[in-house]
Amino acid sequence: MSKIDSPHFQDVLTPELNVLSEMFNRYGFEIRIAGGAVRDLLMGKPPADVDFATTATPEQMKDMFTKENVRMINALGEKHGTITARINDAVNFEVTTLRIDKVTDGRRAEVEFTKDWQIDSNRRDLTINSMFLGLDGTLYDYFNGEEDLKNRKVKFVGDPVTRIQEDYLRILRYFRFYGRIATEPDNHCEATLEAIRNNVEGLKVISGERIWMEWKKILVGNYAAELTLRMIQLGLGPYIGLPENPNLQEFERVWKASQAKNIKLNPTTLLAGLLANEEEVLDLHGRLKMSGAERDNAIFIIEHRQDQPHPDDPLRTYQYLQVDGRTKDTSTFIQEVLAYKGELDLLERFKKWDPPRFPVTGHHLTEAGV
Repeated sequence: MSKIDSPHFQDVLTPELNVLSEMFNRYGFEIRIAGGAVRDLLMGKPPADVDFATTATPEQMKDMFTKENVRMINALGEKHGTITARINDAVNFEVTTLRIDKVTDGRRAEVEFTKDWQIDSNRRDLTINSMFLGLDGTLYDYFNGEEDLKNRKVKFVGDPVTRIQEDYLRILRYFRFYGRIATEPDNHCEATLEAIRNNVEGLKVISGERIWMEWKKILVGNYAAELTLRMIQLGLGPYIGLPENPNLQEFERVWKASQAKNIKLNPTTLLAGLLANEEEVLDLHGRLKMSGAERDNAIFIIEHRQDQPHPDDPLRTYQYLQVDGRTKDTSTFIQEVLAYKGELDLLERFKKWDPPRFPVTGHHLTEAGV
């Protein structure tokens, strides 16, 4: 077994974590770092969140924390085996009992607790997310996650069809982590693509909010266009709100231009390239339950991406749009249009422009008795 002893790992070992670890050990339970934090540490990154797994059941944890006068919060996680303990009234630790997913319906699972680390690892989605890390730095890797991480390979744990059918959102998670891990835009395992292609219909049971949460992360990550085009090619389109014939050429053009000019596009700014009109935006919004601002941004871009520059000064076209704007987001939407079109010089000029203020306000009209 390999070991980790990096500065980022040492940063995780806070005094509060040492208190928690000592407590579990004293009561005869194991506790390890789980999932994404292990992946991040192996990649030399500080983990954004650190989750823990344990052999203790929720009832055993509650009993232990009660005896030790440790405050517990967020009891909603208990049915999934998670207890959140607040140590020294300073740091919260989310600790989840090892478990088996006994029955799944493609969205959620009925769980049974276990003390077997490998069985818990086996229920996780990707090999790179299935590892555990002891607080002494020992890596517990049951499915070659470390090797896949070194080779920048994104693989499901075990049979990809089984993993996908346990939770169809894993299709989107696969593409999100591919964008984070892989070094090439289209180096997928054919068996994985086939498993996705044959199970896309399962996305019907996944809420739009969950799909959009994952897709947004794909759209701001590496290979956003290549991954989205691959998703469409595999048949995801109808299940994630896209029209029957999305404009792939325009989408790819906008992406390539943004990459060439190092422009960071808002997710719905890039997605607007796939859509032809307001109706298609509303259909997408109906499926994904985007925010009102995200929906309106896409509509605004589609309405104004073909606007012609003013003959006297190209900026004037957008100044007029700002003056006529009816929402507080108009300035942001205009900037997204300019980013979509790759008009960096105009974008900088627009940002520096101070719109004229109307000299008469509602307060003045009230004073005048109007």
